[in-house]
Amino acid sequence: MMHTPINRREFLRAGALSLFGLELSKFVDAQTRSHHRGRAKACILLFMWGGPAQQDTWDMKPNAPDVYRGEFRPIATTVPGLQICEHLPRLAQRAQKLALIRSMTHNNVDHTKATHFLLTGKPPPAGSMSDDWPSYGAILSRQGRGRGPLPPFVSMMPVVPNGAPRFVEQSHGQGAGWLGPMYNPMRIDADASRPDYRVADFALSAELTPLRTGGRQQLLRSLDQQLHSLEERAMTAHYQRAFSLLAAPEVTRAFDLSQEPRHIRERYGMNIHGQSVLQARRLVEAGVPIVTVFWPNDGITNVSVYWDTHNRNFIDLRERLCPVTDLAFSALLDDLDQRGMLDETLVVWTGEMGRTPRVGQSVVGGAGAGRDGRDHWGQVFTSVLAGGGIRGGAVHGSSDRYAAEPASNPTPPADLAATIYHCLGVDPRLEIRDRLDRPLTLCDGQVIEPLVR
Repeated sequence: MMHTPINRREFLRAGALSLFGLELSKFVDAQTRSHHRGRAKACILLFMWGGPAQQDTWDMKPNAPDVYRGEFRPIATTVPGLQICEHLPRLAQRAQKLALIRSMTHNNVDHTKATHFLLTGKPPPAGSMSDDWPSYGAILSRQGRGRGPLPPFVSMMPVVPNGAPRFVEQSHGQGAGWLGPMYNPMRIDADASRPDYRVADFALSAELTPLRTGGRQQLLRSLDQQLHSLEERAMTAHYQRAFSLLAAPEVTRAFDLSQEPRHIRERYGMNIHGQSVLQARRLVEAGVPIVTVFWPNDGITNVSVYWDTHNRNFIDLRERLCPVTDLAFSALLDDLDQRGMLDETLVVWTGEMGRTPRVGQSVVGGAGAGRDGRDHWGQVFTSVLAGGGIRGGAVHGSSDRYAAEPASNPTPPADLAATIYHCLGVDPRLEIRDRLDRPLTLCDGQVIEPLVR
């Protein structure tokens, strides 16, 4: 029997596909083994797509030759003996809340592949994004985390009009992969810094009456004939949640940044990244378990995009990158703390790789570097944790004098993943099952014990 295909946009408007996907998945054993209840109830992942330069941010090398150490000076922090970049002054004053992993390492210098390491803890697959290992958010979604009508997994991936190419959309590890699209994140492309910011597909328009909502329900009911292979019970549950999202006033409030006092919005920064981070805080406060905030494509096309500073490394870090992240990240820490949420919210700041030790150095598999730039470098970089069960004022691992290789405690992304899962109360050794019903271990890494409380 043939079925007439339905218009995709009409289906999106109906409020189901854009939120929860169409497939059912039977591949995860949701029975969590005996494991501690993690301190963190939620996670905000600040993803600095492009690869921040280790030695120009969190791991300065003032005694290295200038071609390695670069142009910036280190400054003292609130943690004795710990120094970071002069262009992160607010974070320097909050270092007692941070845990720095200065010895992150992997072997991939492809942006869209390396992201898989940091968003899942697993090596990137050889196939398409549908073959990816499920991301942190997808696993939490499958476990039934979250409360109320809001989706359990949100990804802030704002579009900049006339901006650089959107490589971030091609990044592996950002969704549910083989777990199935129903566990993909709700993705927000809107620019939260704009006065007309709204999440269009998830807000009821003023003229939408209950009768019209009923029409959408009728439309979705008709999909049962086209999607007959899906289990009716599960699909009904997803329909109900989609309509709850469309109608619930708490959803509207969660996305209404105008409810925030002006001084709070300005504290985060009246820019696309700062307001995205503020939106993440509002979503977590409203009950969303995990929000990923990707750095927007606000660079100069073919010169410097995202944190991918092949050229203008020092200009862009000083003017475009460090000040914005310093303001937003520090504001998030303060805001969560003042609201009594920091101890229950894990904050992760990371990129997918670092940058070459030597200025102007080009590497195999990278994209080259100008005289004032740094190329891709996976051998060593820094990830930062805070809140949600993390021991602040700590440093794990170190790099050598040139920030070229780990000098102590080399830390694979799997260890970061194990630590994230541990803080969120998920057993890193949880057994999950793939498409072929083979038993697999959620995470192969070890919890970084010195960093957790």
